Parts: sequence; C-alpha cells; structure tokens
Amino acid sequence: MSTRFVTATEFKAKCLGLMGEIESKGNSITVTRRGRPVAVFGPVRKNRRKTSMGSWAGKAKIAGDIVYHDTSSLFDCLNGKVE
Repeated sequence: MSTRFVTATEFKAKCLGLMGEIESKGNSITVTRRGRPVAVFGPVRKNRRKTSMGSWAGKAKIAGDIVYHDTSSLFDCLNGKVE
C-alpha cells in the first residue's frame, strides 16, 4: 500500500476524485500544508460483524413457568380483596 502526498489546495480542488482513487486502489493520501502533513485519508477497514446468535447463552436463567404463570394475586385489589 503506497501513500500519495497532495497539498491542501490540490485536495480541496480534487476531493471527490481522490476519494474515488482511495476506494478503487486502496491507497492512502496524506494532505500537506506548507510541506507538513496535516491529515491522512485512507480506505475504511471493514470489521467482521459478530452475530447475536447465542449471545445470551448461559447468561440468563428462567425461574418458574413463563407461559402459564399465575398472575391472579396481582389483581386482588380489583376484586375488592385488600390486605
């Protein structure tokens, strides 16, 4: 991978073309101002994406019956039963 040096003025004038060059060739471009580097532009690194499949395995625990759970005690106040 090679690095190309361009002045800030040239970068400003040819920005879209230089971005296309980065995309197609994968090279980086260093922008200079008065001969000193001020910025480096390069291709984006694509990270591998982890799948969420099994990410909660072993981290959660089911306590009791989650399908047929008795919630009648939660509604006793509606039936007039107040303790």
